[in-house]
Amino acid sequence: MKVLVFALLVVGAYGCGNPTFQPVVSRVVGGDDVRPNSWPWQVSLQYLSGSNYYHTCGGTLISDSWVLTAAHCIGSRTYRVFLGKHNLKEDEAGSIAIAPAKIVVHEQWDSSRIRNDIALIKLQTPVTVSHTIMPACLPDAGQVLDHDFPCYVTGWGRLWTGGPIADILQQALLPVVGHSTCSRYDWWGSLVTTSMTCAGGDGQLASCNGDSGGPLNCQSADGSWEVHGVVSFGSSMGCNYPKKPSVFTRVSAYSAWISNVIAKN
Repeated sequence: MKVLVFALLVVGAYGCGNPTFQPVVSRVVGGDDVRPNSWPWQVSLQYLSGSNYYHTCGGTLISDSWVLTAAHCIGSRTYRVFLGKHNLKEDEAGSIAIAPAKIVVHEQWDSSRIRNDIALIKLQTPVTVSHTIMPACLPDAGQVLDHDFPCYVTGWGRLWTGGPIADILQQALLPVVGHSTCSRYDWWGSLVTTSMTCAGGDGQLASCNGDSGGPLNCQSADGSWEVHGVVSFGSSMGCNYPKKPSVFTRVSAYSAWISNVIAKN
């Protein structure tokens, strides 16, 4: 049963998770430029410095007015949400920057232990859904994906450890790593909780700095794409360190929180 009644009613008016331009995906392992506008719920969270805005984190559009991101992405800066982007360095038709009307960080966000790393941004003005801007679906409350389930991380994060931020949106296949594996002592141990999802860990592909807050995209049985994770943290030894998979806030563990925040605001 869906707990996210309010959010789903908003999204249900025009559908979710079914891009006009389907992403080019396969089980082949490889990070690469995405097909333009194939992940239309991906946003760039940007901060103001001087007279310019700079990319800091990713995020996911989950309705016409709300964006899901990570708590650790939020500080005291002035932010904007850029939607419909493919190449951050170019002016693109169908893209729009909107200021936040409100930012809600989880009240139990614990930066020292990286717990409850989730936040919601309400846009100042609702977006008009188009082939470049469209919300992702939300998973069923409590849903846990099987080990090795194929998901894709997307973002403009660093192309490699210490490397440059990507100009063009990237995608990488990151199979889910079950909690029983991810919590082993030689993996992440007790740092990962059941409210997190691990994915990757092969030593080749991972999320990296700048991907934070962005989605772990997983395809449901009906073909629509759901955001099952919010990029939270990775290894200080490198973005793609073996047995240190990317760790995501598990969205389905926060269904009630998301629903309550949207209903109250």
